[in-house]
Amino acid sequence: MYKKWRWNIAQFVERRWWQNYLKNKEVQPYLQWKLAYWQGLYDKCKLYFEVNPNDSVLDAGCGPAGAFMLFDKMDTTAFDPLIDTYETDLPHFKKSMYPQIHFVNAGLEDFNSDKQFQVIFCMNAINHVEDIYKSFDKLISLATHGAHLVVTIDAHNYSIFKKLFRMLPGDILHPHQYDLDEYKSMLTDRGCSLLGIEKLKHEFFFDHYMIIVRKAN
Repeated sequence: MYKKWRWNIAQFVERRWWQNYLKNKEVQPYLQWKLAYWQGLYDKCKLYFEVNPNDSVLDAGCGPAGAFMLFDKMDTTAFDPLIDTYETDLPHFKKSMYPQIHFVNAGLEDFNSDKQFQVIFCMNAINHVEDIYKSFDKLISLATHGAHLVVTIDAHNYSIFKKLFRMLPGDILHPHQYDLDEYKSMLTDRGCSLLGIEKLKHEFFFDHYMIIVRKAN
């Protein structure tokens, strides 16, 4: 019950956060900036793998301007539990902007697909979910054998603050509080081999990382 309550609050705050964040940002300059941001992250991914033109791509927890922007001419699926509200709330996101992408309004635990994917991005989304263990299970189940998965997370730097944030809603947008080793284990314990870790940003409480793994054959 507590996890459900905290996730519901986090989703409400997430919706308000996007409304406030984008309200003074012009649509086209923001989208151009965001596309360049994803290109920069994908350039780091190229140290470990490259997306092939025939790959099926999944953007899990995509938000209104996710990694799907970079693969909008491919076989790409993107889902988010707030995707329909983003279209209502934000001029920066309309499904019609990306006619080839299949959008689904669903959370990670609830998303279902009749196919698996060669490349999965889950960018700054896994610690927003209601059930993080079920969500990692779902991510792995959606990946083909040999698929590449890219996950970005905010990882705690200090165990004392990790424990404190777990007890108190100090970071209401992120219901789950873990360190880097714990996130790595959530992937490797599920049959993924670690290809690389890129530190994207340093802050006092958290560092922001990109973890690249390959699902075992």
